[in-house]
Amino acid sequence: MIKLFRCKICGNPYIGEEKPSRCPFCGAKENFMVEAKDYKETFDVELNEKDRANAEKALELEISNTIFYFCAAEKTDNEEGKQLFKALGKVEAEHASIWRKILKLPKEDMGKSDECAVSNQDNLKESHDREEKAIEFYSKAAVDSENTRVKQIFAALTLVEKDHLQLSGERIKS
Repeated sequence: MIKLFRCKICGNPYIGEEKPSRCPFCGAKENFMVEAKDYKETFDVELNEKDRANAEKALELEISNTIFYFCAAEKTDNEEGKQLFKALGKVEAEHASIWRKILKLPKEDMGKSDECAVSNQDNLKESHDREEKAIEFYSKAAVDSENTRVKQIFAALTLVEKDHLQLSGERIKS
């Protein structure tokens, strides 16, 4: 039987017979996928000063990573690398969208950059560095947050970024 699911992190819908192991949009783990009838929108939250600052920093980080990944998807010298960076760019763009919703900001064009390499290995190393920084920041922000919803988003995205780190790490070694 086909069902409609929604992700509790990004809010996007997914149609399928079973819920996916990860949200196909933001990468959140399966436990954040629920049947749409059980989903409640939770982007309208009160932010204290620290959570607002961390959400703003998260948005900047995700925009920067999105721009880097889309640049790498165009320029890298490896076909698998192009596809990996394109997929990572889409996920990071979705993460930026989550923070825009939390901050009540309109959608914006993220722009483009040539700040990436042609070498797939160089782009993988840059990806690895970016993901390590995101994990460090998100982990700390999750602990520091006093808002349950904001804490949930930071914790979920920490796990997604760890998946990204694993992807780049495995490819750097090969």
